[in-house]
Amino acid sequence: MFVSLLLRAAVVAAAPSIVERGSSAITVSKHMPQDAASSILAPFVSFSIEFSSFPDFAGNKSRPNKFSNQLLDNLADLQGVKPYIRVGGNTQDFALYDPNLKTQINGTVVLSESADYPSIISIGPSFFEAYETWPGTKFSHGFNLGKNTTEAMDTLIATVPLACKALSNGRLAHWELGNEPDLFKGKVRPSTWLESDYVGEWLSKSRIIKRQLSQACPGMVTKGAYKYLAPSFAGTGNKLDPVKTWEVGLDTDHDIGMNSMHNYMGGADSPGVTLAHTLMNHTAVVQSVAHHVGVMKDLQEKGLTKDVPYILGEMNSLYHQGKPGLSNSFGAALWGVDFNLYCASQNIRRTHMHQGTDYRYASWQPVQTTKTTIGTKPPYYGNAMVAAMLRGREPDAVQIVNLPTGPETDAAYAAYVSGKLARLAVINMQEYNYTSDAGSASRPSATYQFHLPEVSAKSLSVQRLLANGTDAITGITWDGWSYNYELQGGAPVRLTNVTAGQSVQVDSEGWVALELPHSSAAILNIS
Repeated sequence: MFVSLLLRAAVVAAAPSIVERGSSAITVSKHMPQDAASSILAPFVSFSIEFSSFPDFAGNKSRPNKFSNQLLDNLADLQGVKPYIRVGGNTQDFALYDPNLKTQINGTVVLSESADYPSIISIGPSFFEAYETWPGTKFSHGFNLGKNTTEAMDTLIATVPLACKALSNGRLAHWELGNEPDLFKGKVRPSTWLESDYVGEWLSKSRIIKRQLSQACPGMVTKGAYKYLAPSFAGTGNKLDPVKTWEVGLDTDHDIGMNSMHNYMGGADSPGVTLAHTLMNHTAVVQSVAHHVGVMKDLQEKGLTKDVPYILGEMNSLYHQGKPGLSNSFGAALWGVDFNLYCASQNIRRTHMHQGTDYRYASWQPVQTTKTTIGTKPPYYGNAMVAAMLRGREPDAVQIVNLPTGPETDAAYAAYVSGKLARLAVINMQEYNYTSDAGSASRPSATYQFHLPEVSAKSLSVQRLLANGTDAITGITWDGWSYNYELQGGAPVRLTNVTAGQSVQVDSEGWVALELPHSSAAILNIS
């Protein structure tokens, strides 16, 4: 049995005439297609938090960051499971342990390295209190592989007991050893450093971790509990080849739980980076993810990662912490919806969006600083829509199918829950800049007509992701809800001046029309 879906996008401007933007008929199976991607992991929507920023995001036992926890709880309510948190990033490979440090962390910014995070870092015993502030959250802790010194080895040996005790009582998801080692060569390792050298070092040091765990937390070295995120490469085409890395024995000890890779659409300071062409562009999303699909296919064909899910352990819009006006805009929220749902449709089974204090692409700013106001940022609202689209609880299997729409500014997806079509998502990424376009004409929109033959004469609820325009950095809502800090500390607040609770009627022949303003998105709930 099939459901015929016709997307007829018509641009509606200030004038009463309608200009056809093209039409194409798509057949969507009512039941899950045989070639659909694997079911997502629960949770799918997850985060990676910069190691040096983790105390800001989580706090400590005496002052837990309740704002961050509220935002995570919101996403748990939407998708069914609280996001997993990977604590890592560049600064995990700078961190050294100081048992006498009275604060969680002491960091020094070296401008030649980065103005956005410290590159000389000491962590104290209280650093690990941050793992105990968010109830019901699972974490991955990142150990330092980058520094290859006696002090770094002492840090590894000393912090394993601290980390494992903090992550007891069900808080542990995975361990991680090293961040983006495919970029080590020529910087913190010799220019002759090869995949085999990396694997040998990774195996040696991961075995040290296991020995320390067996003494401090023996329950964490059982077969099911002792797992890693690896290899945590920055990309698929850098100085170490991911497929060759697996071929030379990365999983010799059979302790890799997630094949974790990283992804960014481009660089914040790269020439030619724009919202329209780099982020709000479905073709660009497909091209970016294609590199991972190729690696995944090679690994599968060679039988190297059987039963090891492929995930993005760190990803976001633009590396170097994002670009102002792009990564912190509503356009980036729309990109996040498209990118994450497309990943889910391509067998990438979980994504961890990277966060950091004062980072431009962050979903929220956890604390007040001299650079950034505490608060919920536009990308978080994209996280909320993705979570709602992927909602499911065990034993429900949630699978996503990409629906080719034609224009690169459109994207559409079908969500199947336990094999049945449950939801459709449509994203209109046609740019509409509130600051420059609002005064010239009314906001254009596109009308999408769906044909659902077996859903005739029925009302379907609509949930919308809305803002004043692509360039908006405030005033964003998901389904009429605001998660702003200044309202109720990030708790959902229903706004009365925003369209919500809307439904659309399916006619007797199964046709239903959904209108989307340019630069907006929506979910159509079928069941």
